[in-house]
Amino acid sequence: MSSFAADSLKFRNPQLAQNIAQKIKALAPKKGKVKICHVCGTHEWTITHFGLRSLLPENVEVIAGPGCPVCIVPAAEIDEAVQLARKGVVVTCFGDVLRVPGSEGSLLDAKAAGADVRIVYAVSDALQIAKQEPDKEFVFSAVGFETTAPSTAVEALGNPPKNFSFLTSHRLIPPAMELLLGVGDLEIDGFIAPGHVSAIIGLKPYELFPRIYRMPTVVAGFEPIDVLMAVYMIVKQVSEGTALLENEYPRVVKPEGNPKALEMMNKAFTVTAGNWRGIGRIPDSALQLRESLSDYDARQKFGMRVKQGKDILLGCECHLVIIGKIKPKECPMFMKACTPAKPVGACMVSSEGTCRVWAKNVAVQG
Repeated sequence: MSSFAADSLKFRNPQLAQNIAQKIKALAPKKGKVKICHVCGTHEWTITHFGLRSLLPENVEVIAGPGCPVCIVPAAEIDEAVQLARKGVVVTCFGDVLRVPGSEGSLLDAKAAGADVRIVYAVSDALQIAKQEPDKEFVFSAVGFETTAPSTAVEALGNPPKNFSFLTSHRLIPPAMELLLGVGDLEIDGFIAPGHVSAIIGLKPYELFPRIYRMPTVVAGFEPIDVLMAVYMIVKQVSEGTALLENEYPRVVKPEGNPKALEMMNKAFTVTAGNWRGIGRIPDSALQLRESLSDYDARQKFGMRVKQGKDILLGCECHLVIIGKIKPKECPMFMKACTPAKPVGACMVSSEGTCRVWAKNVAVQG
């Protein structure tokens, strides 16, 4: 175990971590490689911060897929928010959305130019502000995967004030996982599925991966031991020639997920195709408000007409980082032109972005 990993894990049972790592090494193939893809920014933080890659044998690789909800918002949808802000609409958003680059600037740039852009901690906060200022139009930039979509659904169904609307950028994880399997040179051997998303959607949406694609899939929690166990479970399946859907995180994730949250999402949204930054259009991967809630759909309310956005700036390789094709340090801009203080690509903006995670934990990269 590396000294950094040992120090980081000292309050989290380092002996257990070493034991799991030894079991992974014993099961790893003597020839060839096992490549595991996770799709969660928090998993990447855990893996990188605790130096978990340093515990794995060289032929067991864990790559980061499109698991950062802020990173994959296409530039065109940031452009919509910026356009509304410049027109005098009060745009509310989570803090990590503020600096996400659009085609020609971010919401932070719009705010610096005088637009009214406000950070909120929850959509309910944005609604409360709108009620207090009825003479202004408010829009909430609703970004996130299945984890945050239920809170948007609850508020959209709760009779919001007439001066409030939603600019929805919610995306769904399983369709993106399926798309990765079509990227031939990635050669993925197993998936680690995100625990927080799975707490909402349950296990059923992942069943196609082992059944149709013969892809070992394990839902995992966020402690270092959770992630190591998920890696072990996948390597074990590979060594045995099996492909199963397993739940490493039963203390939180139930097979049926959260039925109430799913019900609210179904009432508020329809599923449609959606663009993902640097990836393109993925079928059945986005949520949009139902027609019955069109009065609260900012795109319809304000007649939004934004052209195709510019997702990736020249020299930035965020699109390759997002799908796990390259490591952040392989991008020529990483920690040079693109830093946490001055991010060029979306992957450097959010605490869940792979480049941002690596930038904050450079010393533990393997």
